[in-house]
Amino acid sequence: MALKGKNVLVTGSSDGLGLAMARALAAAGCNIVLHGLEDAQGMEHTTRELATSFDVGVHYLRGDLSAIDGVDALVESARAQLGTIDVLINNAVVRHFAGIESFPIEHWNNALAVNLTAAFRAIQLTLPGMRERNWGRIFNMTSVYGARATANRVDYVTTKTALLGLTRSVAIETLNQGITCNAICPGSVLTPNIDGRINELMDVRGLSRDDAVHEFLKGKQPTGELIDAAHVGDLIVFLCSPSASQITGALMPIEGGWLAG
Repeated sequence: MALKGKNVLVTGSSDGLGLAMARALAAAGCNIVLHGLEDAQGMEHTTRELATSFDVGVHYLRGDLSAIDGVDALVESARAQLGTIDVLINNAVVRHFAGIESFPIEHWNNALAVNLTAAFRAIQLTLPGMRERNWGRIFNMTSVYGARATANRVDYVTTKTALLGLTRSVAIETLNQGITCNAICPGSVLTPNIDGRINELMDVRGLSRDDAVHEFLKGKQPTGELIDAAHVGDLIVFLCSPSASQITGALMPIEGGWLAG
């Protein structure tokens, strides 16, 4: 009941992990603004299903976050729909794959804009209202690759690492104001994208589902199991609760022991 009536903006939430986190907060009684690049018509079923299932307000906004104007427009439109933004989840992300020497500079700039600058700007715009109400929860979605590197993903590793610094800075500047800011660090989560890659392994190499998952996670999560996206949503709900009021500036792993290895 502590979250009933709170208003939430989740960037990058038209499917996958973003949508799972939004669903968990809707189940806790929050009104939700989903965001993505899909046409609004294609999201009607999702918004209607969430609203009906949990008796909350659910809206979808389309927006490109690669420019500041797009971030400003998204936050302004979300406020128009919700009235306030009490919980902000910065989940929108782009990924490019190339070695450093061949990495196109336009892809580098795009990743900085969407993965990092959009998160900073969204926090800038929502923080004053949270301070007025003496309550707010801010989440920056980082990754295992925010704590360690991997080849051919320099934009992802760099921006996810930078989000940790942003998280700590926001946490320090909001102490004793009823606001927390934490970084969520998932490992490999079972999302439609990951599921597609596992199915591809099954088809190409003739593997069983369990063997394909094991192969996909080789050298990653020591548990050998994918993270359930719903469990990340449960973590978010807990971190919004009164019991988590003293957890701020933290890196919250949910990665099957990957960082312990």
